[in-house]
Amino acid sequence: MIRSPHYTPKHEAFREAVRDFMAAEVVPYFAEWQAAGRTPRELWLKAGKAGMLCTKMSPAFGGGGGDLYHSLIIIEEQTRVGFNELTFYLHSDIIAPYIELYGTDEQKERFLPRMARGELVAAIAMTEPGAGSDLQAIRTTAVSDGNDYRLNGQKVFISNGQVGNLICVAAKTDPQAGGKGISLLLLETDGANGFVRGKNLNKIGCKAQDSSELFFEDVRVPPENLLGGVEGQGFPLLMQRLPEERLIMAMSAVANMEEAVKEAEAWLAVRGGIDGARAKLADCKIKAKIGRAFLEDAVDSFIEGTFDTTEGAMIKWWTTQRQNEVIDECVQMMSVDGYRMDNVVTRRFADSRLGRIAGGTNEIMKDLIGRSL
Repeated sequence: MIRSPHYTPKHEAFREAVRDFMAAEVVPYFAEWQAAGRTPRELWLKAGKAGMLCTKMSPAFGGGGGDLYHSLIIIEEQTRVGFNELTFYLHSDIIAPYIELYGTDEQKERFLPRMARGELVAAIAMTEPGAGSDLQAIRTTAVSDGNDYRLNGQKVFISNGQVGNLICVAAKTDPQAGGKGISLLLLETDGANGFVRGKNLNKIGCKAQDSSELFFEDVRVPPENLLGGVEGQGFPLLMQRLPEERLIMAMSAVANMEEAVKEAEAWLAVRGGIDGARAKLADCKIKAKIGRAFLEDAVDSFIEGTFDTTEGAMIKWWTTQRQNEVIDECVQMMSVDGYRMDNVVTRRFADSRLGRIAGGTNEIMKDLIGRSL
């Protein structure tokens, strides 16, 4: 049981429901999804029906009316069964809040209920071949043309890019204004002429999470799909959401550490100890324990409204760095078994490498922390 005044028996009841869902709807099919490089659309509809999507969203729009602990529970239970892909959190905890917090009333009513039901699967398109960490350098444009915006450009490494049918696209509505000219447009892809999905990228880990190239060639987007109805708000809105995104990445990192330690411990118990294994395992357990304390303190801080950009950078850096260290040690302790892809710890090793890159590289996290000193 998580020790927090914000964590209640209702959270534990929700955890049981999530655990049942993962056992019935994820575990039997996960190997198939990994081979396919994506999750099926049916999973999203099942997740929506089971209340696994948009858990923090207001019930007025079909959401669960919960808090960040509901997000943590889903990530923990996914991680426990080796489903390290973060497709649900991106949809529910990153993109849905953009619309709920910053969208027009019409946008909220049009998109949010369908997102909660899993009828719309969301992606956010920021990264470009020449603009990763420097968002202000994006070249995708959305130029006003008659009654619509004309969207042109290319995006890459877009999670949910293959299965998503609602893409939140960062584009320059004023190419001469730098960051102040960036806006967010909500593109429904079904029937969108000029929208093309590129190849599903072959990554070292998170194989069931599709990561796609996206191309836009004179795609018509109606003005009512401009997020919030005001141009030039994209960059500050994106910056406001990054601390929570980094906190959610820390959730995944801590859960992965904890599970890898349990799995290595179980392996050693069956096969007998190896020289130095006990000390190495103790070191891993200490790091996971510290990560858990750091994480739960940060979640409480977020719920209480005191979590800030610096805290987001610190917890993202610390937990993803320690995650890689801990899982690497677990692989080493398991000897040649740790080098087999049918070993869940080995998959965690491959999956976890993304943590130090996504959501802003850990080098950038150090820079953000340094600026606050």
